[in-house]
Amino acid sequence: MRRKSIFVSLCIPLICCLPASEVRAQAFGVELHATMNPAAGGMGGVSIARPQDVQSAFTGNPATLAQFRGTQFSFGGGWVEPTINVDNDATLPLAGISPFDARSDQPGTALGNIAVTQDFSAFDMPVTWGLGLLSGVGLGVKYAAVPESNGSASSLVGLNIGSGLGVQVTERLAVGTQLVMTSGVLDGPFTGLSAATPAYALRGLFGVTYDLTDRTSLGFSWITEQSFRFEDAIRLSIGGGAFSTVQDVNMDLPQTFGWGIANNSLMDGRLLLASDILYKQWSDTDFFGAIWKDQFIVQTGIQYQLTRKVIVRLGYAYAENIMVDVPALAAGGVIPPDGIPAVQYLQSQFPAINEHRFSGGLGVRNLLPGVDLDLNAGGMFDDEDQFGLSGVSVESYWVAFGFTWRFGRGACERLPIANRWGPNSDVGLGLR
Repeated sequence: MRRKSIFVSLCIPLICCLPASEVRAQAFGVELHATMNPAAGGMGGVSIARPQDVQSAFTGNPATLAQFRGTQFSFGGGWVEPTINVDNDATLPLAGISPFDARSDQPGTALGNIAVTQDFSAFDMPVTWGLGLLSGVGLGVKYAAVPESNGSASSLVGLNIGSGLGVQVTERLAVGTQLVMTSGVLDGPFTGLSAATPAYALRGLFGVTYDLTDRTSLGFSWITEQSFRFEDAIRLSIGGGAFSTVQDVNMDLPQTFGWGIANNSLMDGRLLLASDILYKQWSDTDFFGAIWKDQFIVQTGIQYQLTRKVIVRLGYAYAENIMVDVPALAAGGVIPPDGIPAVQYLQSQFPAINEHRFSGGLGVRNLLPGVDLDLNAGGMFDDEDQFGLSGVSVESYWVAFGFTWRFGRGACERLPIANRWGPNSDVGLGLR
Protein backbone atom coordinates (compact mmCIF):
# COMPACT_ATOMS: atom_id res chain seq x y z
CA MET A 1 0.00 0.00 0.00
CA ARG A 2 2.84 2.34 0.85
CA ARG A 3 4.53 1.71 -2.54
CA LYS A 4 1.27 2.47 -4.32
CA SER A 5 0.89 5.79 -2.48
CA ILE A 6 4.47 6.72 -3.38
CA PHE A 7 3.80 5.97 -7.07
CA VAL A 8 0.60 8.07 -7.07
CA SER A 9 2.38 10.98 -5.40
CA LEU A 10 5.15 10.87 -7.99
CA CYS A 11 2.72 10.86 -10.93
CA ILE A 12 0.28 13.59 -9.83
CA PRO A 13 2.50 16.62 -10.74
CA LEU A 14 3.15 15.15 -14.21
CA ILE A 15 -0.50 14.31 -14.91
CA CYS A 16 -1.63 17.81 -13.92
CA CYS A 17 0.71 19.39 -16.51
CA LEU A 18 0.07 17.04 -19.43
CA PRO A 19 -1.90 18.63 -22.28
CA ALA A 20 -4.29 16.55 -24.32
CA SER A 21 -2.08 16.41 -27.40
CA GLU A 22 0.42 13.72 -28.34
CA VAL A 23 3.41 13.46 -26.02
CA ARG A 24 6.57 14.97 -27.53
CA ALA A 25 9.31 17.30 -26.17
CA GLN A 26 10.73 20.83 -26.33
CA ALA A 27 14.00 22.73 -26.02
CA PHE A 28 13.68 26.40 -25.14
CA GLY A 29 14.58 28.01 -28.45
CA VAL A 30 18.39 27.93 -28.47
CA GLU A 31 18.80 28.30 -24.69
CA LEU A 32 19.54 25.28 -22.51
CA HIS A 33 18.92 26.79 -19.06
CA ALA A 34 19.19 23.91 -16.53
CA THR A 35 18.04 21.09 -18.82
CA MET A 36 21.55 19.57 -19.01
CA ASN A 37 22.52 20.14 -15.37
CA PRO A 38 23.27 17.05 -13.25
CA ALA A 39 20.23 17.04 -10.93
CA ALA A 40 17.87 19.64 -12.43
CA GLY A 41 18.03 17.90 -15.80
CA GLY A 42 16.27 14.90 -14.28
CA MET A 43 13.50 17.19 -12.98
CA GLY A 44 12.67 18.88 -16.29
CA GLY A 45 15.10 21.75 -15.62
CA VAL A 46 13.30 23.03 -12.50
CA SER A 47 15.68 25.33 -10.59
CA ILE A 48 14.23 28.76 -9.69
CA ALA A 49 13.08 28.17 -6.10
CA ARG A 50 15.22 25.30 -4.77
CA PRO A 51 17.90 23.93 -7.16
CA GLN A 52 19.39 20.53 -6.38
CA ASP A 53 22.78 21.06 -8.03
CA VAL A 54 25.37 23.83 -7.93
CA GLN A 55 25.20 24.58 -11.67
CA SER A 56 21.50 25.43 -11.57
CA ALA A 57 22.13 28.41 -9.28
CA PHE A 58 23.81 29.97 -12.34
CA THR A 59 21.11 29.17 -14.91
CA GLY A 60 17.91 30.08 -13.07
CA ASN A 61 17.97 32.31 -10.00
CA PRO A 62 21.19 33.77 -8.49
CA ALA A 63 19.46 34.22 -5.11
CA THR A 64 19.58 30.43 -4.71
CA LEU A 65 23.37 30.69 -4.33
CA ALA A 66 22.62 31.49 -0.68
CA GLN A 67 21.27 27.93 -0.27
CA PHE A 68 24.73 26.40 -0.80
CA ARG A 69 26.92 26.20 2.28
CA GLY A 70 30.61 25.56 2.75
CA THR A 71 32.69 24.93 -0.36
CA GLN A 72 31.06 23.03 -3.21
CA PHE A 73 32.59 22.15 -6.55
CA SER A 74 30.69 20.34 -9.29
CA PHE A 75 31.88 19.02 -12.62
CA GLY A 76 29.24 17.91 -15.08
CA GLY A 77 28.85 17.04 -18.73
CA GLY A 78 26.45 15.58 -21.21
CA TRP A 79 25.76 14.45 -24.75
CA VAL A 80 22.92 15.70 -26.96
CA GLU A 81 21.94 13.71 -30.06
CA PRO A 82 19.50 15.62 -32.33
CA THR A 83 17.79 14.42 -35.50
CA ILE A 84 16.57 17.14 -37.86
CA ASN A 85 15.04 16.40 -41.27
CA VAL A 86 14.07 19.00 -43.85
CA ASP A 87 11.70 18.59 -46.80
CA ASN A 88 12.19 21.69 -48.92
CA ASP A 89 9.93 22.16 -51.94
CA ALA A 90 10.88 25.81 -52.49
CA THR A 91 13.03 27.00 -55.36
CA LEU A 92 15.19 29.99 -54.40
CA PRO A 93 17.02 30.99 -57.61
CA LEU A 94 19.05 33.89 -56.19
CA ALA A 95 20.33 31.73 -53.33
CA GLY A 96 20.90 28.76 -55.64
CA ILE A 97 18.59 26.41 -53.71
CA SER A 98 16.28 23.87 -55.34
CA PRO A 99 13.91 21.28 -53.80
CA PHE A 100 15.53 18.56 -51.69
CA ASP A 101 14.74 16.17 -48.84
CA ALA A 102 17.57 15.38 -46.42
CA ARG A 103 18.61 14.68 -42.87
CA SER A 104 20.97 17.10 -41.15
CA ASP A 105 24.57 15.89 -40.95
CA GLN A 106 25.23 17.96 -37.82
CA PRO A 107 26.74 15.52 -35.29
CA GLY A 108 25.81 15.19 -31.64
CA THR A 109 27.32 17.62 -29.16
CA ALA A 110 29.31 17.15 -25.95
CA LEU A 111 28.51 19.81 -23.34
CA GLY A 112 30.35 20.76 -20.15
CA ASN A 113 29.00 22.42 -17.00
CA ILE A 114 31.32 23.39 -14.13
CA ALA A 115 30.54 25.47 -11.04
CA VAL A 116 31.99 26.27 -7.62
CA THR A 117 30.46 28.08 -4.63
CA GLN A 118 31.94 29.34 -1.36
CA ASP A 119 30.04 30.78 1.58
CA PHE A 120 31.59 33.39 3.87
CA SER A 121 30.18 32.20 7.18
CA ALA A 122 33.78 32.02 8.49
CA PHE A 123 33.70 35.83 8.37
CA ASP A 124 30.20 35.95 9.88
CA MET A 125 28.79 37.11 6.54
CA PRO A 126 25.50 35.67 5.15
CA VAL A 127 26.94 35.62 1.62
CA THR A 128 27.72 32.88 -0.89
CA TRP A 129 29.88 33.62 -3.92
CA GLY A 130 29.98 31.44 -7.01
CA LEU A 131 31.64 31.01 -10.38
CA GLY A 132 30.27 28.94 -13.26
CA LEU A 133 31.34 27.88 -16.76
CA LEU A 134 28.28 26.48 -18.47
CA SER A 135 27.06 25.56 -21.94
CA GLY A 136 24.27 28.06 -22.48
CA VAL A 137 23.34 28.10 -26.18
CA GLY A 138 23.34 25.47 -28.89
CA LEU A 139 21.67 24.71 -32.22
CA GLY A 140 22.92 23.51 -35.57
CA VAL A 141 21.97 21.94 -38.91
CA LYS A 142 24.12 20.93 -41.87
CA TYR A 143 23.02 20.04 -45.41
CA ALA A 144 26.30 20.85 -47.15
CA ALA A 145 26.53 17.37 -48.68
CA VAL A 146 23.28 17.93 -50.61
CA PRO A 147 24.04 19.82 -53.87
CA GLU A 148 20.49 21.21 -54.08
CA SER A 149 20.96 23.00 -50.72
CA ASN A 150 23.90 25.02 -52.10
CA GLY A 151 25.88 24.34 -48.90
CA SER A 152 23.14 25.31 -46.43
CA ALA A 153 24.36 25.07 -42.84
CA SER A 154 23.77 26.88 -39.56
CA SER A 155 25.51 26.62 -36.21
CA LEU A 156 25.23 28.68 -33.04
CA VAL A 157 27.02 27.83 -29.77
CA GLY A 158 27.58 29.84 -26.62
CA LEU A 159 29.65 29.34 -23.45
CA ASN A 160 28.53 31.26 -20.37
CA ILE A 161 31.10 32.45 -17.85
CA GLY A 162 29.22 33.80 -14.85
CA SER A 163 30.00 35.06 -11.36
CA GLY A 164 27.53 36.15 -8.74
CA LEU A 165 26.51 36.56 -5.12
CA GLY A 166 23.61 35.25 -3.07
CA VAL A 167 22.82 37.10 0.17
CA GLN A 168 20.64 35.73 2.98
CA VAL A 169 18.94 38.98 4.00
CA THR A 170 16.69 37.42 6.66
CA GLU A 171 15.98 33.87 7.77
CA ARG A 172 13.40 33.57 4.99
CA LEU A 173 14.48 36.12 2.34
CA ALA A 174 17.49 35.88 0.01
CA VAL A 175 18.51 38.04 -2.95
CA GLY A 176 21.14 37.54 -5.61
CA THR A 177 22.77 38.98 -8.68
CA GLN A 178 25.05 37.63 -11.36
CA LEU A 179 27.03 38.93 -14.32
CA VAL A 180 27.51 36.62 -17.29
CA MET A 181 29.85 36.97 -20.24
CA THR A 182 28.95 34.72 -23.16
CA SER A 183 31.39 33.70 -25.84
CA GLY A 184 29.29 32.93 -28.92
CA VAL A 185 30.19 31.51 -32.33
CA LEU A 186 27.89 31.74 -35.37
CA ASP A 187 28.36 29.95 -38.67
CA GLY A 188 25.76 30.67 -41.36
CA PRO A 189 22.78 30.73 -41.30
CA PHE A 190 22.16 32.51 -44.61
CA THR A 191 23.12 30.70 -47.81
CA GLY A 192 26.38 32.14 -49.03
CA LEU A 193 30.02 32.47 -48.04
CA SER A 194 30.43 32.35 -44.27
CA ALA A 195 32.86 31.32 -41.55
CA ALA A 196 32.64 30.57 -37.85
CA THR A 197 32.46 34.12 -36.43
CA PRO A 198 32.94 34.85 -32.70
CA ALA A 199 31.24 37.54 -30.66
CA TYR A 200 30.99 38.41 -26.98
CA ALA A 201 28.16 39.87 -24.92
CA LEU A 202 27.25 40.59 -21.30
CA ARG A 203 24.09 39.65 -19.47
CA GLY A 204 22.69 40.28 -15.98
CA LEU A 205 20.68 37.96 -13.75
CA PHE A 206 18.72 39.12 -10.71
CA GLY A 207 16.64 37.05 -8.33
CA VAL A 208 14.92 36.61 -5.00
CA THR A 209 13.77 33.62 -2.95
CA TYR A 210 11.38 33.59 -0.01
CA ASP A 211 10.55 30.71 2.35
CA LEU A 212 6.80 30.99 2.71
CA THR A 213 6.91 28.22 5.33
CA ASP A 214 9.59 25.84 6.55
CA ARG A 215 8.58 23.50 3.72
CA THR A 216 7.59 25.86 0.88
CA SER A 217 9.94 28.15 -1.07
CA LEU A 218 9.10 30.74 -3.72
CA GLY A 219 11.48 32.20 -6.28
CA PHE A 220 11.55 34.94 -8.91
CA SER A 221 14.25 35.76 -11.45
CA TRP A 222 14.88 38.25 -14.22
CA ILE A 223 17.43 37.62 -16.99
CA THR A 224 18.26 40.63 -19.14
CA GLU A 225 18.43 40.64 -22.93
CA GLN A 226 21.81 39.81 -24.44
CA SER A 227 22.96 41.31 -27.75
CA PHE A 228 25.60 39.90 -30.10
CA ARG A 229 27.11 41.45 -33.20
CA PHE A 230 28.82 38.90 -35.44
CA GLU A 231 30.98 41.12 -37.62
CA ASP A 232 31.58 40.27 -41.29
CA ALA A 233 29.75 36.98 -40.81
CA ILE A 234 28.17 36.44 -44.25
CA ARG A 235 28.42 37.23 -47.94
CA LEU A 236 25.07 36.31 -49.48
CA SER A 237 24.97 33.87 -52.38
CA ILE A 238 23.89 36.32 -55.09
CA GLY A 239 25.65 35.49 -58.33
CA GLY A 240 28.07 33.31 -56.37
CA GLY A 241 28.75 36.21 -54.02
CA ALA A 242 29.95 38.56 -56.75
CA PHE A 243 27.01 40.94 -56.31
CA SER A 244 26.88 41.10 -52.50
CA THR A 245 29.02 42.61 -49.78
CA VAL A 246 30.12 41.16 -46.47
CA GLN A 247 27.49 41.85 -43.79
CA ASP A 248 27.24 41.75 -40.01
CA VAL A 249 24.60 39.61 -38.29
CA ASN A 250 22.91 41.02 -35.19
CA MET A 251 21.51 38.37 -32.86
CA ASP A 252 19.93 38.72 -29.40
CA LEU A 253 18.94 36.33 -26.64
CA PRO A 254 15.67 37.31 -24.98
CA GLN A 255 14.74 38.98 -21.74
CA THR A 256 13.38 36.20 -19.53
CA PHE A 257 11.18 36.24 -16.42
CA GLY A 258 10.89 33.22 -14.16
CA TRP A 259 8.68 32.17 -11.25
CA GLY A 260 9.20 29.05 -9.16
CA ILE A 261 7.79 27.12 -6.21
CA ALA A 262 9.13 24.10 -4.30
CA ASN A 263 7.61 22.08 -1.44
CA ASN A 264 8.83 19.07 0.54
CA SER A 265 6.03 18.67 3.11
CA LEU A 266 4.98 15.20 1.94
CA MET A 267 6.34 11.81 3.08
CA ASP A 268 8.29 13.23 6.03
CA GLY A 269 10.23 15.56 3.75
CA ARG A 270 11.48 12.81 1.46
CA LEU A 271 9.36 13.99 -1.51
CA LEU A 272 10.20 17.31 -3.18
CA LEU A 273 7.71 18.83 -5.65
CA ALA A 274 8.81 21.82 -7.73
CA SER A 275 7.53 23.84 -10.67
CA ASP A 276 8.82 26.80 -12.71
CA ILE A 277 7.22 29.14 -15.22
CA LEU A 278 9.40 31.00 -17.73
CA TYR A 279 8.38 33.79 -20.10
CA LYS A 280 10.82 34.57 -22.91
CA GLN A 281 10.40 37.71 -25.05
CA TRP A 282 11.75 36.46 -28.38
CA SER A 283 9.67 38.96 -30.37
CA ASP A 284 11.80 41.88 -29.09
CA THR A 285 15.10 40.38 -30.21
CA ASP A 286 17.22 40.91 -33.30
CA PHE A 287 17.24 37.94 -35.70
CA PHE A 288 15.04 35.58 -33.69
CA GLY A 289 12.28 38.19 -33.49
CA ALA A 290 11.84 37.79 -37.26
CA ILE A 291 11.07 34.06 -37.06
CA TRP A 292 9.96 33.38 -33.46
CA LYS A 293 7.30 34.75 -31.10
CA ASP A 294 7.19 35.10 -27.31
CA GLN A 295 7.17 31.85 -25.35
CA PHE A 296 5.67 30.49 -22.12
CA ILE A 297 7.39 27.47 -20.56
CA VAL A 298 6.10 25.30 -17.71
CA GLN A 299 8.52 22.95 -15.98
CA THR A 300 7.66 20.53 -13.21
CA GLY A 301 9.75 17.97 -11.38
CA ILE A 302 9.69 15.57 -8.48
CA GLN A 303 12.46 14.16 -6.33
CA TYR A 304 12.06 11.24 -3.94
CA GLN A 305 14.64 10.03 -1.42
CA LEU A 306 14.40 6.30 -2.01
CA THR A 307 16.96 5.33 0.63
CA ARG A 308 19.27 7.22 2.95
CA LYS A 309 21.63 7.77 0.01
CA VAL A 310 19.72 7.15 -3.23
CA ILE A 311 17.46 9.79 -4.82
CA VAL A 312 15.24 9.33 -7.88
CA ARG A 313 13.87 12.13 -10.06
CA LEU A 314 11.28 12.66 -12.79
CA GLY A 315 10.54 15.76 -14.83
CA TYR A 316 8.29 17.16 -17.54
CA ALA A 317 8.34 20.46 -19.43
CA TYR A 318 5.92 22.09 -21.81
CA ALA A 319 7.02 24.97 -24.06
CA GLU A 320 5.01 26.69 -26.75
CA ASN A 321 5.82 26.23 -30.43
CA ILE A 322 7.25 29.68 -31.15
CA MET A 323 7.43 29.72 -34.96
CA VAL A 324 5.62 32.74 -36.46
CA ASP A 325 3.20 32.19 -39.33
CA VAL A 326 4.37 35.24 -41.32
CA PRO A 327 8.08 36.01 -40.78
CA ALA A 328 9.72 39.38 -41.36
CA LEU A 329 11.63 40.18 -44.55
CA ALA A 330 14.88 40.83 -42.65
CA ALA A 331 16.55 38.85 -39.87
CA GLY A 332 19.40 40.23 -37.82
CA GLY A 333 19.86 43.18 -40.18
CA VAL A 334 20.21 40.93 -43.24
CA ILE A 335 17.65 40.75 -46.06
CA PRO A 336 18.08 37.33 -47.68
CA PRO A 337 17.47 37.05 -51.43
CA ASP A 338 14.22 35.50 -52.72
CA GLY A 339 12.02 37.30 -50.15
CA ILE A 340 9.63 35.59 -47.73
CA PRO A 341 10.28 32.03 -49.06
CA ALA A 342 13.94 32.52 -48.18
CA VAL A 343 13.08 33.56 -44.61
CA GLN A 344 10.74 30.57 -44.31
CA TYR A 345 13.60 28.37 -45.45
CA LEU A 346 15.66 30.08 -42.71
CA GLN A 347 12.95 29.09 -40.20
CA SER A 348 13.50 25.44 -41.13
CA GLN A 349 17.12 25.83 -39.97
CA PHE A 350 16.01 27.12 -36.53
CA PRO A 351 13.03 24.86 -35.78
CA ALA A 352 11.89 25.45 -32.16
CA ILE A 353 8.73 23.36 -32.63
CA ASN A 354 8.71 20.56 -30.04
CA GLU A 355 6.28 21.22 -27.20
CA HIS A 356 6.89 18.38 -24.71
CA ARG A 357 9.90 16.87 -22.99
CA PHE A 358 10.31 14.14 -20.35
CA SER A 359 13.36 13.38 -18.23
CA GLY A 360 14.45 11.21 -15.33
CA GLY A 361 17.45 10.97 -13.09
CA LEU A 362 19.26 9.30 -10.22
CA GLY A 363 21.38 10.75 -7.42
CA VAL A 364 23.74 9.04 -4.98
CA ARG A 365 24.88 10.95 -1.91
CA ASN A 366 28.35 10.19 -0.51
CA LEU A 367 29.24 7.73 -3.24
CA LEU A 368 32.66 8.45 -1.74
CA PRO A 369 32.96 10.52 1.44
CA GLY A 370 31.95 14.05 0.48
CA VAL A 371 31.40 13.14 -3.19
CA ASP A 372 27.94 12.96 -4.81
CA LEU A 373 26.97 11.54 -8.20
CA ASP A 374 23.98 12.64 -10.31
CA LEU A 375 22.80 11.15 -13.61
CA ASN A 376 19.90 12.06 -15.90
CA ALA A 377 18.50 11.39 -19.35
CA GLY A 378 15.71 12.97 -21.39
CA GLY A 379 14.04 13.13 -24.74
CA MET A 380 12.29 15.42 -27.19
CA PHE A 381 10.19 13.08 -29.29
CA ASP A 382 9.52 13.62 -33.00
CA ASP A 383 7.50 16.67 -34.05
CA GLU A 384 7.09 18.44 -37.38
CA ASP A 385 6.00 21.79 -38.82
CA GLN A 386 5.65 23.52 -42.19
CA PHE A 387 6.98 26.98 -43.13
CA GLY A 388 5.62 27.85 -46.57
CA LEU A 389 7.20 25.27 -48.88
CA SER A 390 9.84 24.25 -46.31
CA GLY A 391 8.93 21.48 -43.87
CA VAL A 392 10.95 20.12 -40.96
CA SER A 393 10.82 17.36 -38.34
CA VAL A 394 12.83 17.36 -35.11
CA GLU A 395 13.64 14.97 -32.27
CA SER A 396 16.45 14.83 -29.74
CA TYR A 397 17.73 12.75 -26.85
CA TRP A 398 20.37 13.43 -24.23
CA VAL A 399 22.23 12.10 -21.20
CA ALA A 400 24.09 14.06 -18.53
CA PHE A 401 26.05 13.50 -15.34
CA GLY A 402 27.77 15.39 -12.56
CA PHE A 403 30.18 14.79 -9.67
CA THR A 404 29.96 17.21 -6.75
CA TRP A 405 32.56 17.60 -4.01
CA ARG A 406 31.13 19.09 -0.79
CA PHE A 407 33.37 20.46 1.95
CA GLY A 408 32.47 21.72 5.42
CA ARG A 409 31.48 25.24 6.46
CA GLY A 410 34.42 27.62 6.61
CA ALA A 411 37.74 27.47 4.83
CA CYS A 412 39.54 25.58 7.61
CA GLU A 413 37.01 22.79 8.17
CA ARG A 414 36.92 19.51 6.29
CA LEU A 415 34.81 16.39 6.38
CA PRO A 416 36.19 13.47 8.42
CA ILE A 417 37.50 10.78 6.07
CA ALA A 418 38.43 7.31 7.27
CA ASN A 419 42.02 6.12 6.95
CA ARG A 420 40.78 2.91 5.36
CA TRP A 421 37.58 2.03 3.45
CA GLY A 422 36.18 -1.35 4.29
CA PRO A 423 32.88 -3.22 3.79
CA ASN A 424 31.26 -1.15 6.58
CA SER A 425 32.38 2.23 5.24
CA ASP A 426 29.62 4.76 4.54
CA VAL A 427 30.25 4.79 0.78
CA GLY A 428 28.51 3.47 -2.30
CA LEU A 429 24.75 3.18 -2.75
CA GLY A 430 23.91 2.60 0.90
CA LEU A 431 21.91 -0.55 0.13
CA ARG A 432 23.67 -2.82 2.63
